[in-house]
Formats: sequence, C-alpha cells, structure tokens
Amino acid sequence: MNVTGEELNELIEQNNILENYFRNTIIPQLFVDRKLLLRKFTPPAMKQFKLREADLGRSINDIKDNFRFESITDNIQHVIDSKEILEKEIQTTDLRWYQMNIIPYIVRETNAMNGVIITFIEITNRIKDLKELERLISDQETMLDTLSHDFKTPLTSVILALEIYCQKHLELSSEGAPLVKTAQKGIHKMQSIIKELIDSRRQQHTYQSEDELLNFENIIEDVRLTLSDLILSTTTVITTDIQVSEIFFSRRKLRSILYNLINNAIKFRGSEKPVIRISAYPENEFTVISVKDNGIGIEPEMHESIFLKYYRIPDQKTIEGSGIGLYLVKEIIRNAGGTISVESEKNKGSTFKIRLHTHQK
Repeated sequence: MNVTGEELNELIEQNNILENYFRNTIIPQLFVDRKLLLRKFTPPAMKQFKLREADLGRSINDIKDNFRFESITDNIQHVIDSKEILEKEIQTTDLRWYQMNIIPYIVRETNAMNGVIITFIEITNRIKDLKELERLISDQETMLDTLSHDFKTPLTSVILALEIYCQKHLELSSEGAPLVKTAQKGIHKMQSIIKELIDSRRQQHTYQSEDELLNFENIIEDVRLTLSDLILSTTTVITTDIQVSEIFFSRRKLRSILYNLINNAIKFRGSEKPVIRISAYPENEFTVISVKDNGIGIEPEMHESIFLKYYRIPDQKTIEGSGIGLYLVKEIIRNAGGTISVESEKNKGSTFKIRLHTHQK
C-alpha cells in the first residue's frame, strides 16, 4: 500500500503528539495499537510493570503477566471493537492496586480506531481503607449485637430479680435497702448507656443500610479486593456465573454477606487449592445467590448449628474466628425476609444458598 506524503506527515504528527504526551506524564500509561502490539509506554509504566524498550512492538499477550490480570487482552479487544471506555481495578506484580482505564484512541479526521490508551491510577491506599472499613464494620456489627443481646438481656434479668427480692425479703427500713437501691440505680444507668451507644452507632451508619439498586458484579469485586491478600496467599480461584446482574439491597449488608461466605470458604479450605464459585440466578419471585467451595465441608448434623452465635466447628477451633460471622449473615438475611441454607458433606465442600425477594418492599 502506497502512502502519500500528506498521510505520512499526518502519521509523523500523530506520533510526535503521542511521544510528547507520553514523555511528560507522571501516570503509568500504555499505547496498544489495533493489532494488540505495544507501541509506547510512559516512564512510570516502565517502572511499575517492569517493561523494557525491547518490549516495544511485542504483542500484549507476551507481556500480560506483568499486569497480574489475565483478561487484559480481552478487555483491550472489547474496547477496540466497541469503541467504549472500560474501567477496572487490577493488581500489578508489585502488589499495588490501580484503577485501569482503557480508552479508545480514534483518529479524529477519519474516525478510525487506531488502538487504545491504557491509563493506571494508583488506588492502593483506597484498597487498604476498604479493608479497614470492612474490619470496622464487622467489629461494629459484633459490638451492636453483643450490646443488644448479651448485655441488655442479663441486665434486665438482674433488675427483675432485685425487684422481686425487694418485694419479698427486703424492708425499706433495713440496712441492706440503700445498697440494693444503689445497685438498681447503677444497673438502670448501665442500661441507659448501652441504649445510647446502640442508638448513636446505628444512627452513624444508617446511610450504609439503606437499600439501593446494586450491580452484583461490583459488590463481588469490592469483596475480592478486600480479601485480595488472603486470595493471593492461598492461590484461591474465584469464578462467577451471574444471571441476575442487579439486586435491590443494602450495599453494606450485601458486602458483609459475601465477605463472610467467601472468607469462610478460604479459611476452611481443604488440601487442594481453594476454588469458589459464585452464582446469582432467578428462581420464581426470588434471586438466589450461591457460594460454592471445595473446602473441608460440614457434617449434616451441624448444618443448623453453624448459624448459632459463637458456634465453632469442634475439630476446627484452631482456625481464627469469633463464631459470629454466619450468625450475623443469617440475621441480615432473615431481617430482609430471605432465607439461607447450606448443602454440604464432610470433605466434599459446601454450597451456601441465599434466597432474597427480587422486589424488596
């Protein structure tokens, strides 16, 4: 194919524009042409992804391992075909997290796709904050539940017992009466403090509990990022089959449900590499969320007990945990009018199935 002088000058001009742009930016960026060949990269990209000048002209398939993101080629091809921007969070080989934006590079004069520019914005600190937020939310759920049930109920019992004792055995003029009255006042004060703590904590996080229309894949990705260190260290494989992409639910609560189930699937893994399958599909008026693993499994006689507060599997007490995770998961689902069940046998993995009303009231 012959190239006219005008076309050649245009190509040189475009190349110079890209060259100047890439040379002066402080953001890791790549330019991949429509044939999936790496044509340019910025100095920060060279450093972060361990690229070399010799990588210029190579297929992105040959260096995709640098980005710790197996489907990067498919994503680039999708943008080339659709001419639509794609955004995704990825982890690089130095264990940093980036927001990856794949932007179509279109020649304005001809409207022709000439490739893509891939931009990486570091979000490592945001991921760390997300993990800390998950831990704080979990601690708060435990604290609220403990205050609501483990403290309030015994205190109420003590107050009733003191009142009955006073009515039957204690005279107002006796020496013990002031002591009992002091004890009653102290217990009532404790009740008041507990109520204030519960009300204030719930008020602070009311916004996090409001139902909204959620993208299910985004919630899974949030949880995957939160558990990234554990997933990486155990070489866990997570696959998905999402037939219902949207669900009306509380973002915080849905993240908490998936976080606990996926975290447990990894913690109670067997001798094989953990493999977790997350599915979401319609079933009559319900949306069913399934989390299946290949872990140690649960004996049938324990299927109900594992949802009890503080319950620990007898022969697995050395595994870190409070025994409250599945209890909280069941409470969240029950309060939403749904159900959770488990299908499992010892050494044959487990499948947790959650049924939530498709249209929340």
